[in-house]
Amino acid sequence: MSGESSNGSRHECVTLCDYPQKTRTALKQILVILPAYNEEISIGSMVHLTRSYADKVIVVDDGSLDRTADVARKAGAEVIVHEVNLGKGRALKTGFETALTLGADIIVTMDSDGQHNPAEIPKLVAPIVEGEAEVVNGSRYLYGLEKNTPAYRRIGQTILDGVTNLNSGLQITDSQSGFRAFAASTIGKFRFNAQGMAIESEMLTDAGNAGFRIKEVGIGVRYDVDCSTKRPVSHGLEVLLAVLKDMVRTYAVKMPKT
Repeated sequence: MSGESSNGSRHECVTLCDYPQKTRTALKQILVILPAYNEEISIGSMVHLTRSYADKVIVVDDGSLDRTADVARKAGAEVIVHEVNLGKGRALKTGFETALTLGADIIVTMDSDGQHNPAEIPKLVAPIVEGEAEVVNGSRYLYGLEKNTPAYRRIGQTILDGVTNLNSGLQITDSQSGFRAFAASTIGKFRFNAQGMAIESEMLTDAGNAGFRIKEVGIGVRYDVDCSTKRPVSHGLEVLLAVLKDMVRTYAVKMPKT
């Protein structure tokens, strides 16, 4: 798909070509946020591919020490640079604020390392376009944990899903997914307090507490391009600790004062 309609409008083609006929009642401005830290190798291709399914692509360069920002600009992204690394939570906050100023109706978040497939964006945003949800979570495990996933990852994922669901009141199968879609009207309910990868769980907690309709859709993922600088076990423990701390704060606020 070229991303251009016969009259030169990318906006129209994304809506009319990629969605089922019943979704063609209203045009939606779709913006994609790619938070990035030292992703000069993958960011160019990610921006290029994503532009076929979005009106604009926003790259938030979170204090990268390489050429991430320059490569993203040359690929056609709107680029915002944090001079120092502030963490994924702050990067997403910057991206969401920028998306709103650019007139987004739907905001999609994706990882910038190539794990997610931009061609799945239409599937992710469809429930919002169709009025079925305000938040859509792309799930790697909608139909169960993959048997080929290492045991420690399966155990860790199950634990993180459990505590996140307990804190949020939801039943999410992939609490750590970075591939999500949001109606622009939801943004004011998110705190963006978590600095690290725990932001994924925090956003689900905020969405659950706000009473948003949340739907999951199945997505694919590439693990051969996982360039995370953190070891899976230490990363999982860090997220778990952050979720537990947030759970304590949440229940402290809800407890009646005596």
